[in-house]
Amino acid sequence: QVQLVESGGGSVQPGGSLRLSCAVSGVTLDGYAIGWFRQVPGKRREGVSCISNSNVWTFYRDSVKGRFTISRDNAKNTVFLEMNSLQPEETAVYYCAKKLPGYNLASATGYDSWGQGTKVTVSS
Repeated sequence: QVQLVESGGGSVQPGGSLRLSCAVSGVTLDGYAIGWFRQVPGKRREGVSCISNSNVWTFYRDSVKGRFTISRDNAKNTVFLEMNSLQPEETAVYYCAKKLPGYNLASATGYDSWGQGTKVTVSS
């Protein structure tokens, strides 16, 4: 059974940084692309970033380019999301998920095996 567990969320001030981790079990990580999404109550889950299974490509939504960095350690079956210069509007629950081959990487419908999420709060 595939499981993804996010960690690293917390509360930071505007301009602060956090590093999220996504630990994957039940599957060999190097066979899959992994994405990060975020969601606030009442809104759709939005794609933040994605990394291919072999580190060939990465995807970032426009608003996080230059501030967020996605990486993976296949030996540790873990994917990371380094977030810098965080802003209050980025307060959300952040999720990681395993991408389905051939599906749109920016849409939540293109992923399965979601984690439970980790809460990020950006506030002064």
